Amino acid sequence: MSKFNFILLAVLAFTVLSCADKDGKGAQYFPNMMYSDAYETYGEYDIFYDGQEAKLPVEGSISRGWMPYEYEDNLDGYDAAKADLKNPLDYTEKNMNKGAELFNIYCAICHGAGDGKGTLVQREKILGVPAFDDQGRAITEGSVYHVIRYGLNTMGSYASQLSQEEMWQVNMYVMKLKGDLEGKEQPPFEKEQ
Repeated sequence: MSKFNFILLAVLAFTVLSCADKDGKGAQYFPNMMYSDAYETYGEYDIFYDGQEAKLPVEGSISRGWMPYEYEDNLDGYDAAKADLKNPLDYTEKNMNKGAELFNIYCAICHGAGDGKGTLVQREKILGVPAFDDQGRAITEGSVYHVIRYGLNTMGSYASQLSQEEMWQVNMYVMKLKGDLEGKEQPPFEKEQ
């Protein structure tokens, strides 16, 4: 082995060994990145201001994937949604199938096939579930979405179980069931892109 190779090997070995500590973990240039401070979920810490137990989101921010919904949870909001709100999703087979799947998971237990005769109604666990084609309740896309989002009477909100897109897909399927019950022919599906 030449003198040059020996010196190069010695320098390389010294460099490798000098970066290790007694535990063999190597040098830590930013130890706070490797060993960050642990915080209990509801603990009190100096980093939180005004005695808060956790940091709050920035005022006016919205959750990812959610859009603001300007209709309030009251009768006026329901009436405004019923009159003005339209389904933004394309009328495609994919959306309809997903809406049917979600309807069967969350809604059919009470609503049945839109006739108001789901399993819980048949067993008389819940009474008074109206059919989607009841003449006294002219439901629209807007009113169905508003009820899914906020709930109405004994029906609770499904906003925590369904995303906005899923609520609109269920809405699409509910409107299809309503049309089927009323004997209306459904429009053809749009081409999927």
